[in-house]
Amino acid sequence: MTTTDTGPISYPFNEAAGLALADAYDRARETPGLIRVRLPYGEPAWLATRYADARQVLGDRRFSRAEAARRDEPRQSPAPTAEGILTMDPPDHTRLRTLVARAFTTHRVERLRPDVRALAGGLLDAMEEHGPPADLVEEYALPIPVAVICRLLGVPEEDRPRFRRWSDAALSTSSLTAEEHLAQREELRDYMAGLVAGHREEPRDDLMSALIAARDGDHGRLTERELVDLCVGILVAGHETTATQIPNFVLTLLDHPAHLKRLRGEPELIPAAVEELMRFVPLGAGAAFPRYATEDIEVGGTLVRAGEPVLVAVGAANRDALRFGDPDRLDFGRPSNQHIGFGHGAHHCLGAPLARLELQEALRALILRFPGLRTAGDIEWKTRMIVRGPRTLPIGW
Repeated sequence: MTTTDTGPISYPFNEAAGLALADAYDRARETPGLIRVRLPYGEPAWLATRYADARQVLGDRRFSRAEAARRDEPRQSPAPTAEGILTMDPPDHTRLRTLVARAFTTHRVERLRPDVRALAGGLLDAMEEHGPPADLVEEYALPIPVAVICRLLGVPEEDRPRFRRWSDAALSTSSLTAEEHLAQREELRDYMAGLVAGHREEPRDDLMSALIAARDGDHGRLTERELVDLCVGILVAGHETTATQIPNFVLTLLDHPAHLKRLRGEPELIPAAVEELMRFVPLGAGAAFPRYATEDIEVGGTLVRAGEPVLVAVGAANRDALRFGDPDRLDFGRPSNQHIGFGHGAHHCLGAPLARLELQEALRALILRFPGLRTAGDIEWKTRMIVRGPRTLPIGW
């Protein structure tokens, strides 16, 4: 069992421009035990890069997210990376998650598929009418999840463009000072509080009204602050990662033309392709949202002492050869693809069914409509963000 600290390595490893998984992760997976890393801010942490270790840390309730709020958590940004449900442990986490979970069941989400398919088709109609080149991000990848999550929450259509700035601020690492980061967070929180007040006066058939009814009907289940922060979290998480993965997946398919050709000929493979792309594409610039050991716990041969944080490198775990055969190969026929692209354990992504549906429909519409799909200009990559992907992606067809 490893218990000694050989000194932390500078982290994160991945470059912001591009989607490659850094070689440092290969070395980390081959190193016995966990490795010690230091992010730009906060205390040093252990880093889990192997699949089994990642699942253990994410699934073992002896690891706490709530403890991060009381510590100088390892992070890429000057300000804390999250608030609300992402920083809770059961039973508080369970109490909030249960209120939202029924809105994101696979059955309920599936009823949205015709609307999402129509939305994707309409956006492609507009792109085709305008003619190439088009920016895949602004004209397609971003509008799909923004429209869906705003519709679920009852956000007025004219307000939707404002969320790009707020979402960028929420996921920024170093482009904002801590004060600027917190100011943007409060601005979004104030906006959401006003939206809650409007929905309370005029209830509607949407998720926000349902949450308000739950909060007002049973004051012990949800405080007003928790309600506002829950809606903020749903809004940001409900569109940014999907909006980023759509162009990431497109670029990956363009780099694998045989796979793209196969999907056009066999569109029934698209759900399996989305799962494999979730495994294959490392979205994060680095691991985030540390878990703190609440007692001494052995992970991968390393003794993690009580009070020490562990970061989980999801992208590296999803390329672990001990779990996935030939892990660096894109394989739409991969059996038992139990990737952790949507997390694992209590904090498994609540909106995973919705994200899957949006990714499936976005890819399906795009690759079937444009058989000559290609990049048509220089890609501008997001920088100083938790997630990686194009900020602009010019395409032609």
